[in-house]
Amino acid sequence: MNNPGGSVNSNGKIAVVTGASSGIGAAAARALARDGFTVVLGARRIDRIEALADEIGGRAMYLDVTDAASVDRFTATLDEVHVLVNNAGGAKGLAPVSEANLEDWRWMWETNVVGTLRVTKALLPKLEASGDGLIITITSTAALEVYDGGAGYTSAKHAQGVLHRTLRLELIGKPIRLTEICPGMVETEFSLVRFDGDADRADAVYEGLQPMVADDIAELISFTASRPSHVNLDQIVVRPRDQATSRRNIKTG
Repeated sequence: MNNPGGSVNSNGKIAVVTGASSGIGAAAARALARDGFTVVLGARRIDRIEALADEIGGRAMYLDVTDAASVDRFTATLDEVHVLVNNAGGAKGLAPVSEANLEDWRWMWETNVVGTLRVTKALLPKLEASGDGLIITITSTAALEVYDGGAGYTSAKHAQGVLHRTLRLELIGKPIRLTEICPGMVETEFSLVRFDGDADRADAVYEGLQPMVADDIAELISFTASRPSHVNLDQIVVRPRDQATSRRNIKTG
């Protein structure tokens, strides 16, 4: 674990980012550090987050959100937390329900839903104790829509969204804000994971259109974290111009 080097413009607040080794998580860590937060990065690829922590003056620690013991070790090291970015998640495959791979479904539910629950539950007391806590959960437009071959991922993202939205009701009156960010197509390692490392298949997803990039979502995270404590951005839905819904973009017509 790295020791925080601190930010030149430190605001004295601690932000935790899960799934911080690449993509939206890494971009969010950089954006929050730029804004003066000391960022605690959690991910399984420890070499990546240690390098990023050195770059931004943050802290890195191994975190597997599907492992209760790992979550316990990670959260036990934190004395205070002001912002939690639930970013860890992912998809596997595009099999129809009739051909569903149950292990892929279990992984998606464990990572997106139960993993978010584990980390959020563990850090809720510290977020409340901060006097101005913020939980940002990165779901997806798949939390709002369904598409052919996506039942495993869309069902997990729907459940993750419901978890977050229910918590918004349960925490009313407490000093914790909750924002759900629902991105459409973002070109990261997402499709590479979904297709088990098949780079050609992953690249084909974005051919012929201009997707968003991780920094686009990181800017929304930064904007959300900079709102005054009485302002709660409940839900942000964001897609690239070339995508209208999960099933309709400029390629599909």
